[in-house]
Amino acid sequence: MPSPFPGMDPYLEHPTLWQDFHSDLCAQIRTQLAPRLRPKYMARLATHFLADRPDEEEIQILYPDVGVIARAHGIVREAQPAYAEIGVMPAPVENAVTVRLQTKQVTIEIREVATHRLVTAIEVLSPVNKRVNSPGYLEYRRKREMLLLSDAHVLEIDLLRKGARVETLHPLPPAAYYVILSRGNRRPICEVWPIQLKDRLPVVPVPLLKPDPDVPLDLGAAVATVYDHAAYDLSVDYRRAPVPALAEADAQWLDEFLREKGLR
Repeated sequence: MPSPFPGMDPYLEHPTLWQDFHSDLCAQIRTQLAPRLRPKYMARLATHFLADRPDEEEIQILYPDVGVIARAHGIVREAQPAYAEIGVMPAPVENAVTVRLQTKQVTIEIREVATHRLVTAIEVLSPVNKRVNSPGYLEYRRKREMLLLSDAHVLEIDLLRKGARVETLHPLPPAAYYVILSRGNRRPICEVWPIQLKDRLPVVPVPLLKPDPDVPLDLGAAVATVYDHAAYDLSVDYRRAPVPALAEADAQWLDEFLREKGLR
């Protein structure tokens, strides 16, 4: 079953779905581009792991048991078992440790076949890249700076409403999602596609080496294919509000849209 949304489905931003969606989207982008690149170029998936520290909202979603512990004055407390019979003193306080997770990150790399030279890096951003001052955020900033100092093209796809946006010289126009393309031969100028919740996802150019022309990436088709193949409709309850929460105007549009679709 296809997603009811014309573009990005905001329900896929949920912490329990995003990692699965992110990995499949990167693979689908590679699948779509590969036949358009051959025989001179190839698309490869580069995988690495980052230390991630989810925020409190995500911890309570990923670890629901933490969310049911009563909180008082910043201290997490819970009823303790009775140890009086054997003389063990129960702990007077329960808290929660800072959770660090190993998060899988996938990048699509377009390389020249003859030289294995990196031509274009396609980054689909994840929450770990967007939490300011987190290890994953700082590592992604270092990687991004190195890419921008090289002659490689950089295509960044941000389909997450929460977190810091990609750094640009001037503020980005308000939007739910963005695609930003920095061509190696045009820096510091970059091309920006602001995408509203109700918009269709664009077909964007993937640049190659001169004089070869750009190849098209149909981002909307890639997202739709992943949604359908993974059967995300079985995991999403459209009667509930998406996570993270929407701005008031978007929430009103979403409610009316889903009611028209018969999903609320």
